[in-house]
Amino acid sequence: MIVKSIPHAAWQAVVFVLAAIPLASWAQNAAPAAPQDWRSANDTVGQLKRGHADVLKWEKTNLPHSAGVQMPEVPSIQLLTVDDATRQAWRAHLDLRTPLSRLGAENVSRIAAGRWAELDPSLQRRVEGVDEVLRVAVQAKKAWLQAVASRQALAHVRAALESAEAANELGLRMVRVGNWSQLKQTQVQLAQSAAQMNWVRAQYDANRAQANLIKAVGLQGQYASVVLPDSLPELPAQAVAHEEWTKRASAIQAQLPLAESKRSKPNSGMALLAYQASHALAQTSREARKVREFISEETVLHYNGMLSSVWDLLDASRNQSQAEVDAIGAQRDFWIAEADLQWVLQGGEPDSFVALGGGGETAAPAAHE
Repeated sequence: MIVKSIPHAAWQAVVFVLAAIPLASWAQNAAPAAPQDWRSANDTVGQLKRGHADVLKWEKTNLPHSAGVQMPEVPSIQLLTVDDATRQAWRAHLDLRTPLSRLGAENVSRIAAGRWAELDPSLQRRVEGVDEVLRVAVQAKKAWLQAVASRQALAHVRAALESAEAANELGLRMVRVGNWSQLKQTQVQLAQSAAQMNWVRAQYDANRAQANLIKAVGLQGQYASVVLPDSLPELPAQAVAHEEWTKRASAIQAQLPLAESKRSKPNSGMALLAYQASHALAQTSREARKVREFISEETVLHYNGMLSSVWDLLDASRNQSQAEVDAIGAQRDFWIAEADLQWVLQGGEPDSFVALGGGGETAAPAAHE
């Protein structure tokens, strides 16, 4: 998976700024590095034979990293698409063989792929058990979306932690040689603590989502690991119009028993609100991510021109990573809302609708000058 975070030049700068502050020598000479020394450090990076590989090697040796939870070798199953997850969930429910057979291969394919709008509304009346087929399918789809999103976010949460660790290490060295106050250091230390907690939460969320997916598709006790795609499906450019959803809802409700039809109407309204709001938030979050990418690239250029500091690079890295995490969460929320809406329009009754996660960018430590 290709991860877009702070550009390579930023990490080169961070690593060599740290390398330029050996504690033993700076204990004797607390004078800050001259501008030409910073320029020399950047020039030195370009002479590395292995480029980023050498930077990462230095980073691993010299920067503190929290050890992640190491999972033992376990059998895994591939669920690379919603279709894969849905069909596996159906296989775990032997009682669904009859309704799946009556639906026919074409309708089964539509449901497995999430194209429920293409279903004939009369299926609700003609095929007994279709409601259970759809219920199992939507549960599998939502569990799959959660698992993919939480796995996708891990790399970006880790990148934010690495930025915070680098900032804390730099601050510690500056405090020890007398170039920074302990008060300023506590602020970057708190930022690292927050990043560390986010990393622990992200690891737990990814493991929990994977376990929930394995349970949803009926593979508990058989597999403990799932091979998933690198990212969620792309966000559609345009949300389906309100009038189109209303038309579909009316067609389905006409095929439902009276009691179910009455319950479906308020559910349809709430599901449609969740769908529209989640699409708007996902679009805005995607634009914010693009802005953060631009800021990161420009910050590197400014740093190379000695117009920005290493602190600016670290702030840009952390904020870009957070923007990526927020965008992934918003994208996940949209697809869950879309699944709920399609289910409601087929007569389904979700226990609750998606809670649109906030997230938001964390404030920069603001302790550096």
